[in-house]
Amino acid sequence: MRKRRTRFLKGEKFMYGVLIMLALSIPTINVFSKALLSETNIKNEKLKSKIEKQEDTNASLEMQINELVSMENIQKIADEYGLSYISDNIVKVNAENK
Repeated sequence: MRKRRTRFLKGEKFMYGVLIMLALSIPTINVFSKALLSETNIKNEKLKSKIEKQEDTNASLEMQINELVSMENIQKIADEYGLSYISDNIVKVNAENK
């Protein structure tokens, strides 16, 4: 009895090739996408850190502005330069865009 060799059809060869390519490429793509996600999360955390630092700086500057605009400071500077205090002439400029 002779062994009969099975031959694949052209379409079967193509399908097996596609299946092997998918079996090899899916894990590779999965690892690559996880690496990109990790990199994006790291960038996101760095930006959050920068935002928090800037907010702290802004709060500190706001406090300094409030100290400089305080009534005691204005009166002290007016007395230092021999000026009189007129409350209608003092304006605090607020540069916030809301």
